Amino acid sequence: MKDETPVEADRLPGAPHPRETAVLFGQEEAEAAFHAAAEAERLHHAWLITGPRGVGKATLAWRMARWLLAAPAERAAANDPASGIFRQTQALSHPSLCLCRRPWDDRGGRLRAEIPVDTIRDLKGFFQLASADGGRRVAIIDAADEMNVAAANALLKLLEEPPQDAILLLVSHQPARLLPTIRSRCRELRCRPLGADTLARALAAAGAPAPPERVPLAEFVGGSAGRAFTLLAEGGLEDYEKVMALLAAAPPIDRRRLHDLADAAAARGGAGRLEPILDMVELALARLARAGAGAQVTPVSDAESHALARLAARPAQGRLWADAAARFGARSAHARAVHLDPAQVILDTFLQIDATAGEAIRAAA
Repeated sequence: MKDETPVEADRLPGAPHPRETAVLFGQEEAEAAFHAAAEAERLHHAWLITGPRGVGKATLAWRMARWLLAAPAERAAANDPASGIFRQTQALSHPSLCLCRRPWDDRGGRLRAEIPVDTIRDLKGFFQLASADGGRRVAIIDAADEMNVAAANALLKLLEEPPQDAILLLVSHQPARLLPTIRSRCRELRCRPLGADTLARALAAAGAPAPPERVPLAEFVGGSAGRAFTLLAEGGLEDYEKVMALLAAAPPIDRRRLHDLADAAAARGGAGRLEPILDMVELALARLARAGAGAQVTPVSDAESHALARLAARPAQGRLWADAAARFGARSAHARAVHLDPAQVILDTFLQIDATAGEAIRAAA
């Protein structure tokens, strides 16, 4: 029988989805700021929920949505999994809730790389409908960074003339990618990286395997529970070690190892491997940049220790890796948008990294 379960970009295999998660870890301050605004009757029509990937932004957005949609007498229990409002939002069946996200492309057989303009235009019609109970209508856009240019402009029009009793919740991993005029019309709730104890509790609640003793997990993943879960449950540590082994020997990049990694990304089912490999590349570049800037970075392998000592021991090297990380983010977003060949994406990425490694060696001379 064909699997009818919808593919969701933000669902980690083996982990509960944010809308299925009852407990929010580590973001009590952001949630308290939202409730304080509501109690003071200063409830903004648009909230921009920002922070690194995997720290609980979407979980917070769903908790806010349930509270906003619940009747006043039911708000205290809105985030109880036994409540009706929780069950309705979990099933995406609440008539006053709209979720905007990257849609599935039937012809391409994959998720679209961007949120298209039609998805945002549909919001206008949704907000014009009368609420089932005469209360608010709530829309979650996850992630707002994934809107294309036309979609962003359509959203801006909604923000400029917000419908009555409409609340927009924008989840954003990289708010700098949003139009400044969108950001200026939202109230920001900033979610922070999780500390070690909070991260451990979040992972235990999600059913993640225990981390290896050698890995200082919270520092390694930058306080991201989502990234930590991927590392522990989806072979991310092995991918990271392969990435770092290439970096440790650069320049020049070991072409045999590089082609092995590219083949892994392009193998049958490789579309699922490309994303975690690119995520580990992003993590590696960020750790090189932090180490070069003087931050404490505890190596998780001999290969990483060697790479940090050669390529990220000085501020000038750190700046090179920070610039490389920014360029990588733009290239990987483009690669996803136009569905480039996974093997070619890996090869091109590491040729650019190899050039940066050469500059880093010269900067240390």
